[in-house]
Parts: sequence; C-alpha cells; structure tokens
Amino acid sequence: MSLPPGFLDELRTRTSLSAVVGRKVMWDARKSNQRKGDMWAPCPFHQEKSASFHVDDRKGFYYCFGCHAKGDAISFVRETENMDFMEAVELLATEAGMQMPARDPQARQRAEKRDGLAEVMEQAVKYYRLQLQTASAAQAREYLAGRGFDDASLARWEIGFAPDARQGVLQHLKGKGVEQKQVIDAGLAASGDDGRAPFDRFRGRIIFPIRDARGRCIALGGRSMDPAARAKYLNSPETSLFDKGRSLFNHGPAREAAGKGEQLIVAEGYMDVIALSEAGFGATVAPLGTAITEDQIRMLWRIHPEPIIALDGDTAGLRAAMRVIDTALPLLEAGQSLRFCMMPEGFDPDDLIRAQGAGAMRALIETAQPMVNLLWQRETEGKVFDSPERRAALDKSLRSAIREIRDPSIRAHYGEALKELRLDLFNSSRRSAAGPSRDGRSAGRGSRTPGRWQPPSTARATTKTSALVSRGGGVEDYLREAVILATCIATPQVIEEFESALENLDMATPEFRDLKNAVLAGAHDPALRENISAALGAECLENLFAQRHVAIAAAVRSAGNLDIARTCLAEELAKLEARRGAAREIEEAASDITDLVDEGLTWRLGQAAQALHRAERSENEDKTVYDTAPNGAKLNREEQSALNSLLEQIGYTKPQ
Repeated sequence: MSLPPGFLDELRTRTSLSAVVGRKVMWDARKSNQRKGDMWAPCPFHQEKSASFHVDDRKGFYYCFGCHAKGDAISFVRETENMDFMEAVELLATEAGMQMPARDPQARQRAEKRDGLAEVMEQAVKYYRLQLQTASAAQAREYLAGRGFDDASLARWEIGFAPDARQGVLQHLKGKGVEQKQVIDAGLAASGDDGRAPFDRFRGRIIFPIRDARGRCIALGGRSMDPAARAKYLNSPETSLFDKGRSLFNHGPAREAAGKGEQLIVAEGYMDVIALSEAGFGATVAPLGTAITEDQIRMLWRIHPEPIIALDGDTAGLRAAMRVIDTALPLLEAGQSLRFCMMPEGFDPDDLIRAQGAGAMRALIETAQPMVNLLWQRETEGKVFDSPERRAALDKSLRSAIREIRDPSIRAHYGEALKELRLDLFNSSRRSAAGPSRDGRSAGRGSRTPGRWQPPSTARATTKTSALVSRGGGVEDYLREAVILATCIATPQVIEEFESALENLDMATPEFRDLKNAVLAGAHDPALRENISAALGAECLENLFAQRHVAIAAAVRSAGNLDIARTCLAEELAKLEARRGAAREIEEAASDITDLVDEGLTWRLGQAAQALHRAERSENEDKTVYDTAPNGAKLNREEQSALNSLLEQIGYTKPQ
C-alpha cells in the first residue's frame, strides 16, 4: 500500500513517542525530564538494570546506549508488537485520530476476512471452555487435575474441551449466525470427502487457545484423550490467521515477562510452557508442531538476545537441538545467539518441576551451554579420531558448519573456539597414543621424530594476524558495499532482482548491516529513503552518498537507470564474492598448516592466490563504478606481506 506524501510526517508529529514507549517501560524519575521530553528507562529490547534507553520526545527518536537500538514510534511498535510496517502505521494512525488512506479493494477484503475469522475463533474458545464443565469432560478434568491444574490456572490458560461429536462446534457456531464457510476457513471444521457433511477437526481433545503477540486467538491446539489416537497433539491447519512457522505459543505474555528482565526459555510443547510459567518462568514459549524456523528464531531474538532452548534429554530432543543449530548458524549476529539446556534423560520440564521443584529447573537453566559446545558435541560424540583421515573428516565437517555463519566476526570466533577444542582433543589423543618419551615427557604436538620433518607447533604471528586469514575484508570491501547500497537506494526497482544475493551478503560494518536490512525491508515501498532516514537517522544516508567513490559511481550519477544499476550490482557482487572466496580458501588452508603440509594444500593455496590476483586485475580494469580511480583497489602492505609469508612457508611461487 502506498502512502501519500507527508502522511508519515503528520503521523509522527501527532504521535507522542514517550506515550507509545511508556506502555512498555517504567521511566527513571531521577534522570527523566518530562517538561523537556527527555525520558530515560531500562531498555525494553535487552536485559539491564540501569536506565540507558533514551527517548527524545521532541525529535521523536529513541536510542539505547547499551544495545544501540534506535528508531521512531513506527519502528518501536514494529519491534515490540511484532507487526509489519503498515500494521504499525495503521495502529498509530488510529490512536492519533488520523484517517488511513483507502486500501486497494483486495487488501481491504483480506483484512476484513482476518478480523471476521478472529471473532469466530473467540466464540469457539468460549464454547470449548463451557464444554470442559460438562459430564462428557470428566476424564479431561481428571487428567488436568492430575497435572496440577486448578480453577485459576484453567482460567488463565483458557483451557477447554472438544466433545467427541462430529459437528459440535460447527452446529454451535451456525446457531450463533456464523456461516459454515467461516468455520471451515478458521480451521475449526473440515470439508467432508466425497460430498459428505463437514465435521469438527477437534473431537475428544483438551483445547489450548493459541494467541498471537497482540492477544488475538489465531489457532487451537488439542491434546487427545484417546490413547489410540493417531496424533497425541493436533494443531489447527494453516489459515489466513495462522502461520505455524511464524507463531509461538504464549508469545505475548512471554515478551512482557522478558521485558521485565526474565530469561526467555523455549520449550517443546504447551504443557511444558504452562508448567514453566506456573512455576515462575513467565518468559516461556514453544513452537507449534514444527521444528523451530528461521522466522521463529528472529521472533525470539526480538524478545531476548540469547534465548535458552530447553529440550527433552532423549534422542529425539538431541536431534531437535541439532536441527535448531543448523537453522540458527546462518542467522547469528553479534550479541544474538542461542543457549541449550538439555533435560535429564527421561524428563521434560513439566516432569522435572513436579518431581524436584522449580529450584531444580532454575539450577539446570543456569548451566545452559553455548551453541558452539553442542555443535562440537554433534561432530565428535561417539567417534574415534585415531587416523589422519578421520581427523581430516572432522576438519571438513567443522569447516562446512562454520561456513554457514554469514557474520565474518562470529565466524572467526567460532573458528577459534572449535580450534581450541580440536587441539585439546588431538593433543590428548597423541599423548595417550605416544606414551612417555625417553626423557620421560609425553610426545606431543611439535615434537620431532628422526628422519621425519614436522610443521612448527604454532602458526607464524604474521599468519595469525593477517587480514587475509581473518577475512576482515579491508577497505575495498567497504567501498564496494557502499556502492552496492547506494545503487539500491538510488534505483530501488533493482532490489527485487538481487534480493537473494543482498540477503546473503556479509557487510563490513554494523552500520552497513543495518542499512542493508532497512533497504531489504523497504524494497517495495516508494518511500524507501524516508523510511531509512526515519529508522536510522538522516545522517546515515548523508554519510553514504557524501563519499567520493559513491558520488562518482555511474549507477549513482544515473539514478533511476535500471540497466546501469543492474550492471553495477552484478559486477560489484561478483567481485566481492571472488575476493571473499579466495580469502576463505587461504584461511582454511592456513588452519591446516599447523598439522599437515602436502601437495593438496600447496595446490589449494596456489589456486586461491591466482583467484586473488585475477580479482585485483579485474579491479584495475573496472570503469563502471570507479570511473576516475587511477589505481583501483589493491591489497594493502600488511595484507600483501601476510600473503607472501604464507605462500613462502609452503614453497609456492607467485605467477609473473
């Protein structure tokens, strides 16, 4: 939907940011000055006790000096309420008494349909709650009482019961004037096969309402009372209200509890969430019948920077943890990760709390492990590394896993952590295999055997500090990324064509990463520049376009020319990938130098160096972006020295 010029400015003028933020925080009376619109509070986006979150009500912007979150009223509502841009605008406009521009007819129809289905779901929740009090629900009430539910907790979680009737909720809602199609569209009933009458989806089940972050009932979960049922737990099908990969059970209350400083916990199912919440762990959520998705991980990080995944301590729980690792690795960013808390074998959180109390659960949560430890466990557990081939296989699998991490800084830290674990494992294996030497010392890494050369025990200092090996990127990466971002902003029509490549692009700085995310988020919005300025500040764009190499780029000078923008992005993205691909090969080869130097390693370094030289020659010939640049972009002296030193170690001669 396109907004008319000036609408957002008028909305921001009419909206009091302190009033919007004040719904989520407690202001620090000592630091705040309400008359000047200068307000301070503990940040709602990360855990802290001090008031480092600042709201400038007159300018309409907020900034956290702890986690660096910043934006305006629209971005605040988007982040705290998990809304998209237009939903946040509509909410604020309603509060400000502004009339939203007319939507296109199809969008209006979809919104009206969702609102109607939400009302149907609320009526269904009331029906199921009443059914829990009937004689047919006696077994369900007995089961719930055995799980520790009293009347107060049943009311808090709005638990109900679906009688074992073919058309119980369907006939009830039709009697309330609800159309049969709406009942089916809400996922409460299913159309019969071969023209048979529709039937209730939930029969003979305890019902758990599933609400979104805004508190709307969007789906139901049902626990069967029949031990022979094909599915013990059943969720609503996906509807226009319910996307199971983008929903979390107990989302809204957990977000509120986490905002007050509680640790966010991710459990496996409804009963675990309820048991943990009732035991005092209010910031607990669960996925809904699927493995945790990328969207759900991003939702978790909006609530807390480091959620704890609490999984059952059996084989299935461990497999689930490994799937989460594979999903999370590409998404990791500085300050955003996951920790894992594995339950004792045979226990889930509900079992542990009932058997040993909330204190036992809290003690277990405090021992949650970082994700890198579980990754190492997956690659090494139950395996023996008593040969070069087996150790090489471990190295290959670890490199393959690390390569999935897009953030170069985190990738480097994971490499260091895994390298330390690897050295500990291999050194202990060597010491135990070699036994004591003649002088009584264990033969370890870096020892010498007569007649056999072994590599030095540690890499040279120049190798470890090289920007090539650490894949820091250097100045030229920064320059190319600046041109890529400026081209997208100057000609937004080109973003969709390169959207996938842009999403996977590692950025040299946090500022560029924020700018890239803003570009992708507003790719289809004609007010892209205005939205970026509102989210990141006007100085962000001013600084970008003020750089000389950006100003002289052909795609920037010819803003709006789709052909030039397309050519520019294709060339710049290809050259970045060529350079970084070469750097990756050098880094991986360098890590092997400490243990083995052979012809294969020499060949890999040679190929990487040649690719790097080709990229440099291509940079010197580049006339599309750097029209007047006399030298192009080359390795700096420190980088060239490090590469030469690395090649010298393995006897490689640079091609003339």
